[in-house]
Amino acid sequence: MQQNFNPDKQHTLSKPIHFNGTGLHTGALVDMHIKPANPGFGIQFQRVDLPGQPIIKADCDLVTDTSRGTTLQVGDAKISTVEHILAALVGMGVDNVLIEINGPEIPIMDGSSEPFVELIEKAGVQEQNAAKAWYSIDENIFFYDEEKRVEMVALPSLDYQITTLIDFNSPVLGTQHAGLKTMRDFKTEIAPCRTFCFLHELEMLLKHDLIKGGDINNAIVVVDKAVSDEEMSRLAKVFKREKIEVKSEGYLNNLELRFPNEPARHKLLDVIGDLALIGYPIKARIIANRPGHSSNIEFAKKIKQYIKKNKHVKDVPVYDASLPPVFSLEQIEKTLPHRFPFLLVDKIVELSDNHIVGIKNVTFNEWFFQGHFPNNPVMPGVLQIEALAQCGGILAINSMPEGKYDTYFLKINNCKFKQKVVPGDTMVLKLELMNPIRRGICEMKATVFVNGKVTTEAELVAQLVKRSD
Repeated sequence: MQQNFNPDKQHTLSKPIHFNGTGLHTGALVDMHIKPANPGFGIQFQRVDLPGQPIIKADCDLVTDTSRGTTLQVGDAKISTVEHILAALVGMGVDNVLIEINGPEIPIMDGSSEPFVELIEKAGVQEQNAAKAWYSIDENIFFYDEEKRVEMVALPSLDYQITTLIDFNSPVLGTQHAGLKTMRDFKTEIAPCRTFCFLHELEMLLKHDLIKGGDINNAIVVVDKAVSDEEMSRLAKVFKREKIEVKSEGYLNNLELRFPNEPARHKLLDVIGDLALIGYPIKARIIANRPGHSSNIEFAKKIKQYIKKNKHVKDVPVYDASLPPVFSLEQIEKTLPHRFPFLLVDKIVELSDNHIVGIKNVTFNEWFFQGHFPNNPVMPGVLQIEALAQCGGILAINSMPEGKYDTYFLKINNCKFKQKVVPGDTMVLKLELMNPIRRGICEMKATVFVNGKVTTEAELVAQLVKRSD
């Protein structure tokens, strides 16, 4: 990360990145484009080779397979081995990107995050005019898997720190641990560390044709049993080498270790990548004993559930008029087709991939007060709902790929008006996605706050339609 990097701001890429490579398990040669995205967009994958070019959000609730890496899936669209690119983005402080890919698996590259980090660094990381909403873990969150002897815990911390411990009962690996005290050290201490496997695992994968893109240069192979000359010859043939042998340390002679505890450091890399799927940037100290993709994802789900359960303490937005907006009025007008007198949002002050907070300053000069209870001016409830809908439209449009969109009401449910809104009030408009946007249908919980109290609430359902112009 750059020395002047502000961790409390959202970031994207300064320009797009393009590269290609082969998937480890599928053997598919794919092209990938990583493109800058708006504040609050998050990390989303797009299968541009499939009909409709479906979007797959980086979300632990969409994980369908962890047997050989982490796989996300929406409908029939899958994207596999996402952990290394996610770790690179988190490690470099990148919050918002669209990853376009024309195949089912992220390229394995050299088995680490370093090639991705180098490309991100070359493109540059750009600060965005939007605050990054960190979520602090306020109590210990534990995860146990007795069968796999996995223990994971998230402890309260002022920073995001990770410690991993591994013990495979292997005379070669022994017991190893690795730590990362600050994400600023990710690039040098963690990113170069490559994936590893045991020779017996490699033999099984080869037997079942499960590493079609495997290359002797993208994994550390641990040999913890005697291997015959015949087996060595067969492996040399598979990996197109004249000769393969076991080094005295118990590793195949395909590569030199970059760190004595490189396997433990790679496990830490995987933890970072998998926990990126929580969907919230967290401040916590993570201690992971014998982690693996399956346990990482279950732990991510547990942390996500904790955050969602305890979000009520953060539900009332704090509006500081002195801070610069995420979207100014001019930026709002570029996103929405509404204009005076029917543009009812003055600015956006918070924006993430699943929520938005906007501001509407109510004054006596509003056109509707001339005829709506002139002697006792009250803002019409339908216009409060319209203000919420406009604010929600920005959230929905911001979550979509490039292009211009309009939003149209489909339904309003459970609408309640609890307090009057009158001239002089500042309406704080908050909308949260109730479900991921699918096929252009957006469901949102909508709330108006005035002076920290709920005045209006409803559930809004809208449809996103791409403009043809």
